[in-house]
Amino acid sequence: MAAGAALILVAGFLTLFVGGGARFAIGLTLKPIVDDLGWGRSELGLAVALFQVVSAAAMFAAGFLTDRAGPRLVLTGGLLVSALGIGLMSVMDAPWHALVLYGFIFALGNGAASMIPVSVMVMRAFPQRAGMANAVVTSGMSVGQLVMIAGLAALLLTVDWRSIYVLLGVAHLILVPLLFLAIPKTTSAQSKAARPADGIGIAQAARTRQFWLLLVVYAICGFDDFFVGTHVVAFAQDRGVDAFVAGNLLAVMGLMGLIGIMVAGATSDRWGPVWPTALAFAARVVVFAWIMIDQSAVSVAVFALVFGLTFMVTAPLTAVFVSQSFGTRHLGALTGLITMVHHVAGGFGAYLGAAVFDVTGTYDGAFAVMLGVSVLALALTAMLRKPAVRAV
Repeated sequence: MAAGAALILVAGFLTLFVGGGARFAIGLTLKPIVDDLGWGRSELGLAVALFQVVSAAAMFAAGFLTDRAGPRLVLTGGLLVSALGIGLMSVMDAPWHALVLYGFIFALGNGAASMIPVSVMVMRAFPQRAGMANAVVTSGMSVGQLVMIAGLAALLLTVDWRSIYVLLGVAHLILVPLLFLAIPKTTSAQSKAARPADGIGIAQAARTRQFWLLLVVYAICGFDDFFVGTHVVAFAQDRGVDAFVAGNLLAVMGLMGLIGIMVAGATSDRWGPVWPTALAFAARVVVFAWIMIDQSAVSVAVFALVFGLTFMVTAPLTAVFVSQSFGTRHLGALTGLITMVHHVAGGFGAYLGAAVFDVTGTYDGAFAVMLGVSVLALALTAMLRKPAVRAV
C-alpha cells in the first residue's frame, strides 16, 4: 500500500473516530442532562431529531463540495464547526440551547466531517477494494463509539456531563491540524480532472427502481439506528441496569458494530452489498421481537449486543451500492443524498422514542414500530438489484 493511500485511510478513520464518538455522547448523557435540568426526554429528543435533519443536509452539501473541490477543506472545516457546537454544549441551560448548539451548529460540522467526503476519497484511492477500504475507515465510528463512550462513561462517575462536552470540543480541535497535514491539497481543477467519466446523476438515477428502494431501505436503517443509539442507555437504566454498566452497553455496541462493519465490507467485496444488508435487517427483526417479550437486564444486554452487530452496517456499503448501481462520476452527490435520507429518518426515530416514552412511560410502542419497519426493510432489500461484483 502506498504511503499516500495509507494516510488517506488514517485521516478518514480518525475523522470518523472523533465524530462518531461525539455524536453518540448525547445518548450517554441524556438521562444526566434531563435529570439535572428538569427537562422531558422529548425536549432533548427534539434536538437529536434536528441534528439528524441538519447533519443530513450538510452531508448532501459536503458530497457536492467534495466532488468539486476535494475533501481537505470540507473535512477540516467541518471539524472546526463541530468543535464550536459540541464544546458550547457545556454551558447550555435551556432546551433552545440544545437545539442551536447540538441540533444546528454541531450538526453542520458533523455532517461536513462525515463519511461522505471520506468515502469519496477512499473510493478513488481503492477502486478495486472499495468494500473493505470503506469498512476500515467507517470502523472509526464504531471504534470511536467503543473507546470514547467507554472512557466518557467512566469519567461521568467523577465529573459532570458539562465537562464531557468540553473534552469533546477539545478532541475535535486537536484533530484539525493533523487532518490538514495528512490529506494532500486538491485544487478544483485537479478534483474535476480526477472525477470518472462514467456514471449518472441524481435526476437519471431517480428514474430507476433501484434508487427508490435504496432510499427506503436506508431510511428504515437510520430510523432504527438512531432510536437505539439515543435511547438504549436510558432504557437499560429504566430496566434496573447500573448507570455505568448501561453506559458501557453503548460502548460495547461500538465493538460489535466494528465486527459487523468489517464482515459486511469483506462480504460485499465477495458477494455484493445486498447480502450483508439483508442479514443485518433479519437480525434486527429477531431482536426487536425478543425485547418486546422479555425486558430483563440480561435481555437488554443481549439486545444491545446483537443490534450492535448491525449498527451502521450499511454505512460502508453506501458508496458500493452507488458505484455499482449508478457509476462513480456523481458518487459524492448520490452517496450524500442517500445518507441524508438515512439521517433524516434517524431524527424521526430518535424523537419518536422520546415522545412515546414521555406519553406512555415505556418504549414498548416504539419497539413495535421498529419491528414493523425492519420487516419491511428486509422485504425491500430482497428486491434490490444485485449488480455484478468487480474482480479483486
